[in-house]
Amino acid sequence: MSADAMSAPLPPPPAYRLSQRMSRMKTSAVREILKIAERPDILSFAGGLPAPELFPLEAIAKAFEETFAAEGRQALQYSTTEGFGPLREWICGHLARKGHHTTSDQVLITSGSQQGLDLVGKVLLDPGDLVVVEDPSYLAALQTFGGYEVDFATVRSDDAGMDTDDLTALVKKRQPKLLYVIPNFQNPKGTTLSLERRKALVRLAQEHRFIILEDDPYGELRFRGEHLPSLASLDDQGVVLSLSTFSKTLAPGLRLGWVTGPRALLKVLTIAKQATDLHTATLAQRATARLLATFDYAGHIAALMPVYGERAQAMLTALERHMPAGTKWTKPDGGMFLWMELPGGLDAATLLPRAVEQKVAFVPGAPFFANAPQPQFVRLNYSNRPPDLIDEGMRRLGAVIADAL
Repeated sequence: MSADAMSAPLPPPPAYRLSQRMSRMKTSAVREILKIAERPDILSFAGGLPAPELFPLEAIAKAFEETFAAEGRQALQYSTTEGFGPLREWICGHLARKGHHTTSDQVLITSGSQQGLDLVGKVLLDPGDLVVVEDPSYLAALQTFGGYEVDFATVRSDDAGMDTDDLTALVKKRQPKLLYVIPNFQNPKGTTLSLERRKALVRLAQEHRFIILEDDPYGELRFRGEHLPSLASLDDQGVVLSLSTFSKTLAPGLRLGWVTGPRALLKVLTIAKQATDLHTATLAQRATARLLATFDYAGHIAALMPVYGERAQAMLTALERHMPAGTKWTKPDGGMFLWMELPGGLDAATLLPRAVEQKVAFVPGAPFFANAPQPQFVRLNYSNRPPDLIDEGMRRLGAVIADAL
């Protein structure tokens, strides 16, 4: 081969042949907006972020230190896919105190509840299967299930959560494979599924033989009203899988969640997890189990609630003060979010760049709709800012909206 041939530029690589499912997977609107919102000059109400000043930092640090001192070599070793036994036992006891009785072999520890969503999709969903979701619904769940090439059917929702009359009409016409619901302080709306509708939903799943995936990352975070029973606690026929997490109560950086459900389903979820990551991080599991053995978890939650309640009220008050006429919003009893409808047919995505210019950020609501995006909605997070900055942020946002009308 000549020297000229050897120095000639290489041809461009062939086009990457991605899987068909990737054509259905969209980038997360929240993750993209967070890249902007991380700027220190931006007052961001975009992410679903717990307040970092409320993390039990010293207690977690001590638990990790003690774990290294007492069981460091085991904590740095491979472990079982199902999860660390004492942590699973603690979860069983915690759920039992809330009326959900389960055993440790019905608990699978996951790398955050987001992994639970993916594992459920992996073991249950085939291309073309029907997945029922609220309209709107959690966009990362839509992103996950969409990757498994499913069809979505949407059900109306209101201040009492998913409309079970609308669901009843749907399941008489089409057979779902899976129904996904966030019963407590729904993401993005902040609304809560009523007790009557919880019972109706479980009854429909039992009658029509579909699986409910109950996603409950926010259920502990009730600052007003009474806790309601989980869907799993109302189910005696094995139609409910439940997800939860320590991300909103201890710290998201631990990446610890769990799935509970019927043993037969937990077995196949475990097999799927083996092929995904072998097991969730051993160190985080053991340190968290050590923490929970002595830590006043209930007291910690009780201390969070006045803070989050104050911040939610601060946002509601600020919206009343600063939003132009015609703006509407939900009034959550817990969790981290509320849902706002813009006046005058404004498009939230078009509004966002103008808001960023005024140093305030939010998440446009359109990506939370599975089939027919509605551009006039906004999701706002109140848990991550103190009341004075919430008021200032809503003042800036209200001015942007008023200028656009």
